[in-house]
Amino acid sequence: MSKMIAELLVEDLSSEERERAERVESILPVLRERAAETDRKGEFNTDNVKLLSDAGLLGLVVPREFGGLGGGLRDWSAACFAIGSVCPSTGLAYFFHNTSASRGTLALSALDEGLFSAEEAPKVRAFAEKVLYTMGRDGKWLANYASESVKSEKSAITITTEASPVDGGYMLNGEKSFGCATGIANYYLVTAGLKGISDASALCTFIVDRDAQGTRGRIEWNALGMRGTATEGLVLENVFVAEEDALAIPGAFARSCQMSRSSFVGNQVAASVIYLGAAVAVYQTAVKMLQDKKFVDTGKPLGTGPFQAQLVGEMYADLQTALLWARRQIQIESAEPPIVSKDEVIKFWRTCKGQVAEYSFKVGIAALKCAGTSGTMFDTPYSRALRDLAMGLVQAFPAERGRLETAKLVIEGQEQQAFGKA
Repeated sequence: MSKMIAELLVEDLSSEERERAERVESILPVLRERAAETDRKGEFNTDNVKLLSDAGLLGLVVPREFGGLGGGLRDWSAACFAIGSVCPSTGLAYFFHNTSASRGTLALSALDEGLFSAEEAPKVRAFAEKVLYTMGRDGKWLANYASESVKSEKSAITITTEASPVDGGYMLNGEKSFGCATGIANYYLVTAGLKGISDASALCTFIVDRDAQGTRGRIEWNALGMRGTATEGLVLENVFVAEEDALAIPGAFARSCQMSRSSFVGNQVAASVIYLGAAVAVYQTAVKMLQDKKFVDTGKPLGTGPFQAQLVGEMYADLQTALLWARRQIQIESAEPPIVSKDEVIKFWRTCKGQVAEYSFKVGIAALKCAGTSGTMFDTPYSRALRDLAMGLVQAFPAERGRLETAKLVIEGQEQQAFGKA
């Protein structure tokens, strides 16, 4: 049985996980072929939405009863890692699509745990099922918008977007600073605070049609790397959302998030491994070049030279370090029954994100050194990888912040509040 790229990360795929990974593997050649143009244009390739949908992968982590493939964190991480090895931009946008499923699965888990009253339960279930059916059975792309540019010392993400009750639903106003697939996704999942409630219990979730009046991108996305993600953020100006598209029960968002195995809504390691996939790809490209290219005087592979050999050794060591961090995070966040406490999962994740990003970036630097001046052209694999890997240094939070928050957890035993309302 041949090895798939996914097995470099998840080494012990079950038969069902292998079937899901094979679906991902089947689309990698097409994504690879489109990647250079995606980066050059700095645009989301809309054909990739149909490619993923036709493969059933928009429902990768959606339970089977809602038309999905029934995958979990291991599948999600393996898929993002594999896609990241050929087109990191698509991998990142795909990761955020999959986060939308948590708005359904965590809410249903909270229902099972009795966190909602009998009166609240029907509305929670209807909303959760709508999200999951949209992704699974219907094969639609959902973009997930929570992050905002405002900062608070007491919470990681502060929500100022406001939802005001009106006849038949709610009116949304606010600005989301980050979120992939703006103008591309079929629907947006928007986190907003109910008007009149000042604390985090105000936070609720709304389904917004991509073409709803009053929605637009916040910025033109023309970044250093991850250029094909349509990370334009979202501006909402008097956007109407019908009652049936809103989970506007005070405290519903926070109660659902309690069901996560990690901080926020969990599963963030599936984003980090996109960068790791890119690092693996550029490492393999550099090694092949060093094997194929020969010294003109001796005929030996270029990689046998002392300078090049040192770089290969560094790349190998850094790559293995990043892989070990990622594998451990996947293990402790997905093991059943749990093998460590939730506090330990959170503590490890805070450091893991930065370690994976920084060591992956080091691989990209060494690969560029191997390639030399010719590798610095904007569209070479080395240049593209280095630019994409640089984005991992700041995506979600930098390594320095993660280490500081880990230290706080070690000393004080208390995590920063995940979400707050200004």
